[in-house]
Amino acid sequence: MKEVRAASLLKTVILSSSALILAFSLMLFPKEALEASTRGLEMWWNVVFPSLLPFFIVSELLIGFGVVSFLGVLLEPLMRPLFRVPGIGGFVWAMGLASGNPAGAKLAVQMRKQNRVTRVEGERLAAFTNSSNPLFIFGAIAVGFFHNPALGMVLALAHYIGNILVGIVLRYYGREEIKHKLNSRTSKTSIKNALRLLHQERVNDGRSIGKLLGDAVQSSIQTLLMIGGFIILFSVLNALLSLIGVIAIVASVFSILFSMIGLPSSLAEPFIAGLFEITIGSQAISHTTDTSLFAQIIVVSFVLAFGGFSIQAQVASILAESDIRFKPFFFRSPFTRIFRGYTFRYFLYCLLQT
Repeated sequence: MKEVRAASLLKTVILSSSALILAFSLMLFPKEALEASTRGLEMWWNVVFPSLLPFFIVSELLIGFGVVSFLGVLLEPLMRPLFRVPGIGGFVWAMGLASGNPAGAKLAVQMRKQNRVTRVEGERLAAFTNSSNPLFIFGAIAVGFFHNPALGMVLALAHYIGNILVGIVLRYYGREEIKHKLNSRTSKTSIKNALRLLHQERVNDGRSIGKLLGDAVQSSIQTLLMIGGFIILFSVLNALLSLIGVIAIVASVFSILFSMIGLPSSLAEPFIAGLFEITIGSQAISHTTDTSLFAQIIVVSFVLAFGGFSIQAQVASILAESDIRFKPFFFRSPFTRIFRGYTFRYFLYCLLQT
């Protein structure tokens, strides 16, 4: 009991001390904090907000109109054996891929709130349906940062195949529920049954089109405001930690690790920036001049796989609205990095041979 209290007290001291250091740093470097905050705001307003808002609104409409139930019946034969999730997981997966982080987590929580998935199934969905969208990989990273469109295909294949492999591995997560789940829900897969569920779902929702559209816009903007706050926070946090020397200290440790695995030590500091926010880190990695393209893309692929602490915090905040636990999502990152790393190396090798 005393050990538990001591650990809790230590946690309180660490958290309060970190908050005090952050507040003091903001007062010490107000100009730099403002610039970092502006960069984060511009990124959210110019990229994240316009790219995610339409997908969030459309997903809310599709759920309200019963399309999710329709797709769930049709995709059950694929999603259940492959990932051990209901057919509606196919909708979550597709929307998460198209719109990018953290749409998969948001939709997994919605499915859980409506009792369409169990907690374990929601945790599986959140773990493998969150990914960077193709526009970011092809447009921002491949073309915008590296000026090489061919790299977009390599990064995208590694990124999405890695997610599929993670989903397959996580089908064994929560095995104790699998038997119960398979026996508790059986639905006949047919167009007729799917159409019946679509109509029943729309009627049961009961909201008019105007009400449904208004709720969709309100919910989507509320989620995007939360996402924007995290992007700005971690942009400022990254800048402040760099100014007070914490980034340099941590980068020196990673420089040694990079040297041990054959990567240039100059990529360590941009890599740390990528651990906080993937866009800032990817841009910094692409601007590192004394390294090979091969090394740069390997580190960028790692950053994409992890998602950055900003994405992790966004997902944690979204998952907190339900009983879906964040731990399975966070610890799925090592699997994602491994799978994407191997698939990336294979595709990059094939590209270099052509």
